[in-house]
Amino acid sequence: MANVMVVDDALFMRMTIKKMLEAHGHTVVGEAGNGVEAVKRYAEIKPDIVMLDITMPDMDGVSALKRIKEIDAQARVIMCSAMGQQAMVAQAIQYGAKDFVVKPFEESRILAAIDRVLGK
Repeated sequence: MANVMVVDDALFMRMTIKKMLEAHGHTVVGEAGNGVEAVKRYAEIKPDIVMLDITMPDMDGVSALKRIKEIDAQARVIMCSAMGQQAMVAQAIQYGAKDFVVKPFEESRILAAIDRVLGK
Protein backbone atom coordinates (compact mmCIF):
# COMPACT_ATOMS: atom_id res chain seq x y z
CA MET A 1 0.00 0.00 0.00
CA ALA A 2 1.09 3.57 -0.63
CA ASN A 3 1.48 6.80 1.30
CA VAL A 4 -0.32 9.33 -0.88
CA MET A 5 -0.54 13.12 -0.93
CA VAL A 6 -3.76 14.47 -2.45
CA VAL A 7 -3.65 17.89 -4.11
CA ASP A 8 -6.82 19.59 -5.33
CA ASP A 9 -8.26 23.05 -4.77
CA ALA A 10 -11.69 21.54 -4.06
CA LEU A 11 -11.96 20.24 -0.49
CA PHE A 12 -14.81 17.94 -1.54
CA MET A 13 -12.56 16.32 -4.17
CA ARG A 14 -9.73 15.82 -1.67
CA MET A 15 -12.15 14.22 0.80
CA THR A 16 -13.60 11.96 -1.90
CA ILE A 17 -10.18 10.75 -3.06
CA LYS A 18 -8.97 10.30 0.54
CA LYS A 19 -11.99 8.20 1.46
CA MET A 20 -11.58 6.10 -1.68
CA LEU A 21 -7.87 5.48 -1.12
CA GLU A 22 -8.17 4.70 2.58
CA ALA A 23 -11.00 2.23 1.90
CA HIS A 24 -8.47 0.28 -0.17
CA GLY A 25 -5.63 0.30 2.35
CA HIS A 26 -3.66 3.34 1.20
CA THR A 27 -2.72 6.11 3.64
CA VAL A 28 -3.25 9.78 2.82
CA VAL A 29 -0.24 11.39 4.49
CA GLY A 30 -0.87 14.93 3.30
CA GLU A 31 -3.18 17.25 1.44
CA ALA A 32 -2.78 20.56 -0.35
CA GLY A 33 -5.20 23.00 -1.96
CA ASN A 34 -2.86 24.61 -4.50
CA GLY A 35 0.45 24.06 -6.25
CA VAL A 36 2.55 26.24 -3.95
CA GLU A 37 1.33 24.31 -0.91
CA ALA A 38 1.82 21.01 -2.77
CA VAL A 39 5.49 21.70 -3.44
CA LYS A 40 6.11 22.71 0.18
CA ARG A 41 4.25 19.68 1.57
CA TYR A 42 6.00 17.29 -0.83
CA ALA A 43 9.40 18.44 0.42
CA GLU A 44 8.26 17.90 4.02
CA ILE A 45 6.63 14.48 3.75
CA LYS A 46 8.03 12.78 0.60
CA PRO A 47 4.95 10.63 -0.11
CA ASP A 48 5.12 7.51 -2.29
CA ILE A 49 2.63 9.02 -4.75
CA VAL A 50 1.08 12.43 -5.39
CA MET A 51 -2.43 12.75 -6.83
CA LEU A 52 -2.14 16.23 -8.40
CA ASP A 53 -4.95 18.29 -9.93
CA ILE A 54 -4.01 20.32 -13.01
CA THR A 55 -6.21 23.39 -12.56
CA MET A 56 -5.57 25.19 -9.26
CA PRO A 57 -5.00 28.73 -7.99
CA ASP A 58 -1.58 30.21 -7.15
CA MET A 59 0.35 27.54 -9.08
CA ASP A 60 -1.19 25.07 -11.51
CA GLY A 61 -0.52 21.35 -11.35
CA VAL A 62 1.91 21.25 -14.27
CA SER A 63 4.09 23.94 -12.65
CA ALA A 64 3.87 22.14 -9.30
CA LEU A 65 4.88 18.88 -11.01
CA LYS A 66 7.98 20.54 -12.45
CA ARG A 67 8.97 21.89 -9.03
CA ILE A 68 8.33 18.55 -7.31
CA LYS A 69 10.49 16.76 -9.90
CA GLU A 70 13.26 19.32 -9.23
CA ILE A 71 13.09 18.38 -5.53
CA ASP A 72 12.92 14.64 -6.25
CA ALA A 73 13.52 13.31 -9.75
CA GLN A 74 12.03 9.97 -8.65
CA ALA A 75 8.72 11.51 -7.50
CA ARG A 76 5.71 9.51 -8.65
CA VAL A 77 2.90 11.83 -9.66
CA ILE A 78 -0.53 11.01 -11.06
CA MET A 79 -2.23 13.99 -12.67
CA CYS A 80 -5.98 14.59 -12.35
CA SER A 81 -7.62 16.58 -15.10
CA ALA A 82 -11.03 17.59 -16.37
CA MET A 83 -12.14 16.69 -19.86
CA GLY A 84 -10.68 19.01 -22.48
CA GLN A 85 -7.26 19.43 -20.84
CA GLN A 86 -5.41 17.02 -23.13
CA ALA A 87 -2.69 19.55 -23.97
CA MET A 88 -1.88 20.09 -20.30
CA VAL A 89 -1.96 16.34 -19.65
CA ALA A 90 0.50 15.80 -22.50
CA GLN A 91 2.75 18.51 -21.05
CA ALA A 92 2.53 16.89 -17.60
CA ILE A 93 3.57 13.51 -19.02
CA GLN A 94 6.48 15.24 -20.76
CA TYR A 95 7.55 16.70 -17.39
CA GLY A 96 7.48 13.31 -15.70
CA ALA A 97 3.94 12.52 -14.55
CA LYS A 98 3.57 8.74 -14.33
CA ASP A 99 -0.15 8.55 -15.19
CA PHE A 100 -3.31 10.59 -15.32
CA VAL A 101 -6.98 10.20 -14.51
CA VAL A 102 -9.80 12.23 -16.01
CA LYS A 103 -12.50 13.81 -13.84
CA PRO A 104 -15.11 12.79 -13.05
CA PHE A 105 -13.18 9.62 -12.35
CA GLU A 106 -14.15 6.15 -11.37
CA GLU A 107 -12.68 4.55 -8.27
CA SER A 108 -11.31 1.64 -10.30
CA ARG A 109 -9.37 4.02 -12.57
CA ILE A 110 -7.64 5.74 -9.63
CA LEU A 111 -6.76 2.43 -7.99
CA ALA A 112 -5.44 1.03 -11.28
CA ALA A 113 -3.28 4.13 -11.79
CA ILE A 114 -1.80 3.77 -8.30
CA ASP A 115 -1.08 0.08 -8.87
CA ARG A 116 0.56 0.86 -12.20
CA VAL A 117 2.74 3.59 -10.69
CA LEU A 118 3.74 1.27 -7.84
CA GLY A 119 4.67 -1.40 -10.39
CA LYS A 120 1.98 -3.88 -9.38
